[in-house]
Amino acid sequence: MPSSFPKDFCWGAAAAAYQIEGAWNEDGKGPSVWDDFCHRPGKTYLGHTGDVACDHYHRYREDVDVMKQIGLQGYRFSVSWPRVIPKGTGAVNAKGLDFYSRLVDSLLEAGIQPWLTLFHWDYPLALYQRGGWQNRESVEWFGDYATLLAKTLGDRVHHWMTFNEPTVFMNLGYQGGEHAPGDKLGNTALWKSLHHILMSHGKAVQAIRASSPQPCKIGWAPNMGATIPVTESTADIEAARTSFFSVYENPFWSVSIWNDPVFLGKYPEKPAALAEDNWPQPEPGDMELIHQPLDFIGCNCYSGGHVRAGKDGKPESIPWKTGAPAGTLTWLTVMPEALYWIARFKSERYGKLPFVVTENGLCNVDWIALDGKVHDPQRIDYVHRYLQGLKRAADEAIPLGGYFYWSIFDNFEWAEGYKSRFGLVHVDYETQKRTLKDSAYWYGEVIRSHGANI
Repeated sequence: MPSSFPKDFCWGAAAAAYQIEGAWNEDGKGPSVWDDFCHRPGKTYLGHTGDVACDHYHRYREDVDVMKQIGLQGYRFSVSWPRVIPKGTGAVNAKGLDFYSRLVDSLLEAGIQPWLTLFHWDYPLALYQRGGWQNRESVEWFGDYATLLAKTLGDRVHHWMTFNEPTVFMNLGYQGGEHAPGDKLGNTALWKSLHHILMSHGKAVQAIRASSPQPCKIGWAPNMGATIPVTESTADIEAARTSFFSVYENPFWSVSIWNDPVFLGKYPEKPAALAEDNWPQPEPGDMELIHQPLDFIGCNCYSGGHVRAGKDGKPESIPWKTGAPAGTLTWLTVMPEALYWIARFKSERYGKLPFVVTENGLCNVDWIALDGKVHDPQRIDYVHRYLQGLKRAADEAIPLGGYFYWSIFDNFEWAEGYKSRFGLVHVDYETQKRTLKDSAYWYGEVIRSHGANI
């Protein structure tokens, strides 16, 4: 049976610098807000840190061999900003840059496309102490950082992402205090930060295009939970679409707040019900900077919820069923239709750019069995179901660009430490031994069939 997926569709997996690299203070690396946060008592599960993590900094060649063994076509990774520019601006750390150069070379030698993310939460501590995202100068700081990477890696890296999940690092790191840097800012500071993050995205897109030695493809990786119509009636679909793009009572979680400026060049209209005095008032040129042409629509998606049309047609959320299938973290309930509806709704609103699933995966409590293998049938079933939803999008001619499973390795799950495992590959954190799980072998067959076996 032929595959529904486009010929140039990229099958990959993803990881992030702080979650796997370790070597937190080696070879000239500067501290990040996550280094600082994890070293404060009581901030993470059992005091876990990313100091060593998967020791990827020292074991990257072995790790690329594992990726090749699975058959990955692409690997999405992030660069640690303070590893390459220890203070965030100014002097460049040659050893840090060299690590990423060697990683990219190893990926290419293995026939794996490098997909580089500029920022996956490990903000330079020195810049945070200068105001961080609240400081309008952060736009230039980030642009200079992007320029450096484009000039040094752009001859080999074709695919770029600016930010990973700004919604999460903003809400959990700066509003709720559960993540680094652990702040609980008021709305004035949050709106200012949001606007500067979006401007920094646009500045980085400009910098990459101006500095890359070759043509490249650029997007970003926002996260969002799917809103899934409880039936496929016109009313329920419209209710789910409306809910997906609505501005919530806490606007910083809203899909449209982050994506409308990037893809449409404007903020959504402020809802009359939102008593908010700090709605963005951009300066001349700000929105033009944010609204840079992109080459794909990225999305991190794990879960979602059902929506129906109420009596007046307004969206009504349906609570998750008691005992619904779920991962080991509270926010991940299994919703197999999620990728289809997000691909459809985002493509309808933001245009026919290729839709790339930049993260999707299941957290579980995997261990090595008596036979020396790691059996994770729930993960296989989860991914299979979600890919069936993505296949439906392909069957309906929604443009698709790739799928990146999260994560290639078990790793440091931020404030949750090491208690949940997302990886296709099991990591023994004491010995650093890598063991391919059943899901890794299954996913390898998916890749070899180009999704025909979905």
